[in-house]
Amino acid sequence: MSADARDNEADGPEASARAGLLREIEASGAFAADPRWRDAFAAVPRHLFVPYYYVGGAGGYERRWGESPDPRTRERWMRGAYEDTPLATRLRDGVLLSSSSQPSLMALMLAELRVEDGARVLEIGAGTGYNAALLSYRLGEGNVTTVDLDPEITESARRHLEEAGYRPAVVTGDGARGVPERAPFDRIIVTCTLTTVPRAWLAQCAPGALILAPLATGLIALTVRDASHAEGRFLETAAYFVPLRGSGRSEPEEVVLAGVPRRARDNDRFRFLLALTRGTLDPQEAASLWEREGMPGRERYGITLDAGHAWAWLDEPEGPYAWPLPEAAG
Repeated sequence: MSADARDNEADGPEASARAGLLREIEASGAFAADPRWRDAFAAVPRHLFVPYYYVGGAGGYERRWGESPDPRTRERWMRGAYEDTPLATRLRDGVLLSSSSQPSLMALMLAELRVEDGARVLEIGAGTGYNAALLSYRLGEGNVTTVDLDPEITESARRHLEEAGYRPAVVTGDGARGVPERAPFDRIIVTCTLTTVPRAWLAQCAPGALILAPLATGLIALTVRDASHAEGRFLETAAYFVPLRGSGRSEPEEVVLAGVPRRARDNDRFRFLLALTRGTLDPQEAASLWEREGMPGRERYGITLDAGHAWAWLDEPEGPYAWPLPEAAG
């Protein structure tokens, strides 16, 4: 089947599926902080960034492919590309290396960046290139840099972006070290889970810049004062991403929850506290604190980095509850 024939076949289903996705994102409230991102999601075709993806099932992963000779398979691929779900795009020995994030979560994160026209943005974790395309549509491709450690990921992201008509800077490198040659940045958006905040990012930010990053199953929004100081709170929403690879990554230890009451053990907000304080509070101490303080959600926690150290806290940076964050290796 020719490319033109495939494009004609996709026009109808793609338009309907993309409109449905937009309705879902709007209904989630993800655009609330900046409704202008709706135009980006309406304009950028997600299916160009996921020419194939994997759907998990009882028998393992099923590969859905836009080039399949079976029209029913192509239809399932197109519908799936516009579902409000994350899509696994790269596996190695059964381990997920890269994915296209859930669109409503992407929309919320982009809106929470609160960008102004002309803002320079660094994305940590290139993924499929879809997020960089959305940023390029909104801010102009010259203001967007995306970086990833894996050259296969950056090459495919660059190819997808060019097919969609965007050419931001796509860099192969250790995201934990940033991209100093493209600095300074007004915003850094991270699409992989951190265990700490790399110091190199602060030095590459303009004063007043914002870093938005997944950490401990939450999203931290840090305002950067200078190369040594940043502070901010977590958003209310949960966030689960593929871990950062490279010098900024440390392996978490297994947590044993024996002795923790079920009401805490099964609660997502308690598990966030466990992840945030891992290595500092044991699970029973964490459960006692969490219940004593009214079972706080993510929005009551924050992070501070200064020239001497970094710490997470509950309610206030200088309050009674504070826990050290690890320093990034390298």
